[in-house]
Amino acid sequence: MINSMTGFGRFEGEINGRSLTLEVKSVNHRYTEFSCRITRGYSFLEEKLKSYITSKVSRGKIDVFLSLSEPENTPAQVEINHNLAEGYVNALSEISQEYSVPNTVTAYDIARYPDVLTVRKTPEDEEMVWNDVVQALDKALEAFLAMRRAEGERLKADVLQRAENIMSYVAEVEKRSPQTLKEYEARLRERIEELLGSNDYDEQRVITEVAVYADKIAVDEETVRLRSHFEQLNTYLNSDEPVGRSMDFLIQEMNREANTIGSKVKDAEIAQTVVRIKNEIEKIREQIQNIE
Repeated sequence: MINSMTGFGRFEGEINGRSLTLEVKSVNHRYTEFSCRITRGYSFLEEKLKSYITSKVSRGKIDVFLSLSEPENTPAQVEINHNLAEGYVNALSEISQEYSVPNTVTAYDIARYPDVLTVRKTPEDEEMVWNDVVQALDKALEAFLAMRRAEGERLKADVLQRAENIMSYVAEVEKRSPQTLKEYEARLRERIEELLGSNDYDEQRVITEVAVYADKIAVDEETVRLRSHFEQLNTYLNSDEPVGRSMDFLIQEMNREANTIGSKVKDAEIAQTVVRIKNEIEKIREQIQNIE
């Protein structure tokens, strides 16, 4: 099955009392590139996310966003910095006495000063956190991979259609090529007769000249290789393995054959057909850039 490198999946909800928002998206890339943004304090999840996702995706630029909270029942302990609190109380009392102003400070006021209170929560079990995250990840990946598959099917259909177009153009070249040789021979004989003023000339020389010309413009090998390349392309399109890189190389070979045909032909009609072949190959190449 052909997969696109473009995909998006999202999960937002609560798992075991923990709120989670997780997004996975990807675009085309020559290799695999992974980046991740995670809620502060949970950076230990990055490598786990990378390993899990790249086991299911072989190529593309993958971006992950993960926001999660602690479970509502997470134990917490509030610690008081008594020395600092006492310092604030004494300082405020001194200000009140020195400047004859009321000292109306309350415990709440003291608690709001920086570093007087420190909240310490019991460290979470990393494996339990990951178990929650992977549930969200599986749901996001389900949509993400489905989108890549659907887009891949569209790419496959487009590439197959363009391949059929090219094969029809190749058939036109194969049909027209022998005719150009006959036309060349007719023109050659006509030119000789004009120069000599008669049809009394060395037939063997004409045959030799036509044979030399035929060898110069022969494109049989190139069209055969093009057909072989498209058979291989069809095999790739029906493969269950990632084939984007292999297809990219194959397209380069197909373009090389088309260029060779274009350099050999001396016929305007075939030259125009070769241009159409190259245009379709280029469109296939653009589509393949998005295939995993």
